[in-house]
Amino acid sequence: MTHALVDLIPDLPKVLLHDHLDGGLRPQTVLELADEVGHEVPAGDADALGAWFVEAADSGSLVRYLETFDHTIAVMQTPEALARVAREAVLDLAADGVVYAEQRWAPEQHVQRGLALEATVEAVQAGIDEGIREAAARGQTIRVGQLVTAMRHTDRWQEIAELAVAYRDRGVVGFDIAGPEDGFPPSRHAGIWRFLAEQNFPVTVHAGEAAGLDSIAQAVHLGQADRLGHGVRIVEDITFHESFDDDGERLAELGPLAHWVRDHQITLEVCPVSNLQTAATTATTVADHPITRLKELDFAVALSTDNRLMSRTSMSHEMTRLVTEAGWTIDDLADVTMTAAWSAFVHHDERRELVDELILPGYQKVEGALR
Repeated sequence: MTHALVDLIPDLPKVLLHDHLDGGLRPQTVLELADEVGHEVPAGDADALGAWFVEAADSGSLVRYLETFDHTIAVMQTPEALARVAREAVLDLAADGVVYAEQRWAPEQHVQRGLALEATVEAVQAGIDEGIREAAARGQTIRVGQLVTAMRHTDRWQEIAELAVAYRDRGVVGFDIAGPEDGFPPSRHAGIWRFLAEQNFPVTVHAGEAAGLDSIAQAVHLGQADRLGHGVRIVEDITFHESFDDDGERLAELGPLAHWVRDHQITLEVCPVSNLQTAATTATTVADHPITRLKELDFAVALSTDNRLMSRTSMSHEMTRLVTEAGWTIDDLADVTMTAAWSAFVHHDERRELVDELILPGYQKVEGALR
């Protein structure tokens, strides 16, 4: 059954909530764009460059992982480059069976050649729109929204939040903060969160990756985050016992913050392959990654990729590893897909349409093939 399921994973409809636009470039695109702007990259052909990104990111350090973005951001400084990268991202995701995605990126990192912030958002949206049209011509249905991100350490949070809100009806679906988590908490600019709440604007916060429970607590209480980017370090507020319940599951005792996150079903955007690279958890294998235990404990878990280039991953790859290494079934895959769909930063009726028209029929088709 495992082998049959793995073979059918590419056919499953997928929902991707945590995917960085500047972390998903095609290696060949990096080479071509670098040549256009005179940026030196570490390798001269696509295969070697792709391998370099993975090796550089696979260091066990989030700081080192983030350094790989120096090259992708450097080649994404013109409207044409931003549109191309966005278009190709949509096409690559659609080819992987993704039917809904949110692409997060930081406009402030793409103004080095004089672009206005507004121009960067518009260029990315033009690329997204073109990608959606091309995917439709290939018979693939996908919807993609922008998650506009402020970098924690550059202190432009209010400006970027206002930018995101200004484009809420022109492709932007939510706001995020990213970058160095430890030392740059949500309280650094406390007023921004009230502004976003008053604007009724969705928020996700990178938290529980490079910093622990205090970071998560600020994200959910001060930031009023609907979702947590990664969030896997919530396990630090869970005590796992040696004894088991009647279903054979290891007993666990939740602390007050873990209870809060689970009780409020704050979605954890979990990226297993990336987490192993950056040592976001103590796990060293997908089999030991806390995503499985968190899901079993009824946390709202959504599976994501984080950075497809640096992790050499895709949604199909993440799902395959969970099936082959952690024993996941099609029901487990359906569970995280449905959670992601119901956590998408679109309105309730749009989520319902996504579930009823794309996800459920897609899973029913694959389940029928498995019988």
